Amino acid sequence: MRILVTNDDGVRAPGIAALALAAAGTGHEVVVVAPMIDYSGSGAAVGPVHSRDGVDYEAHVIEGLGDIPTYGIDGPPALAVILACVGGFGARPDLVLSGINHGINVGRSALHSGTVGAALTGAHFGLRCLAVSIRWGDDPVPWDTPATLAACLVPVLAEAPAGTTLNLNVPNVAMGELRGLRRGRLGRGGTIRSAVHDSGDGSAVPHVALPPGQSGTLRLDLTAPGTSLRVQPDTDAGLLVRGYAALTPLVGVREAGAEADDVVDAGLDALYAVPGVTPGVEPQLDEGIDPEAVAGREGTAASA
Repeated sequence: MRILVTNDDGVRAPGIAALALAAAGTGHEVVVVAPMIDYSGSGAAVGPVHSRDGVDYEAHVIEGLGDIPTYGIDGPPALAVILACVGGFGARPDLVLSGINHGINVGRSALHSGTVGAALTGAHFGLRCLAVSIRWGDDPVPWDTPATLAACLVPVLAEAPAGTTLNLNVPNVAMGELRGLRRGRLGRGGTIRSAVHDSGDGSAVPHVALPPGQSGTLRLDLTAPGTSLRVQPDTDAGLLVRGYAALTPLVGVREAGAEADDVVDAGLDALYAVPGVTPGVEPQLDEGIDPEAVAGREGTAASA
């Protein structure tokens, strides 16, 4: 089995070295492919792949990783996963381990996480994936805690259905100090609570409309996920604030279920009322279709 290790903090970040070592300790082949720079908050972005001739990359030697092949790419982590899945770095991987991110990815903030976005991108290719994060803290960070837990999940993921994605968030404590580990529902909280206009004199005022040509700064009120006690105790954020690690199953982009049928039907009826818009002729299933024409330029870059 081949394991791809990536992250959004950058190929030189200490968390990815800890995760790669833990993955190698499971006895499987490991390759590290990650951004050259910090791409935190990039989600599943791939960048302007259609307006560039290629993706620059470089080989790295990271202390402690021995002969594990390690590459930095000029792009976000989701692009690293795609390149690995389409043959850019040898055989296609079977598993994706993303992290260890310095800072937890819980609740709605997981949507914007490059760590989680890389894992969900791997799931798009039918791979089994794990995103791993540890709560922010000063050095020395106990990387061994999430790394050990991640290694234990490798055989579980190997037997899981294709596309399985798990999100593991761990408190910033040594393994022996971990209060527990439980399944956590995805919380509803986010990171950015408000944005106010910075007046430039150190004070903040509500939004002020700017004349054309002028610029300003919006000062963000940030709350680190999982720091508030006003969270549901069984959510990922609620578990973290109480000293537990949280394991949460995730899914990426997929078609909505029957709950959206009424809205879609109403939408179709409204569109059919536009002159010239009809359901058209029933398509023939055996018609010759150009896959690239169906996917479009944006879809072909991440084709599975």
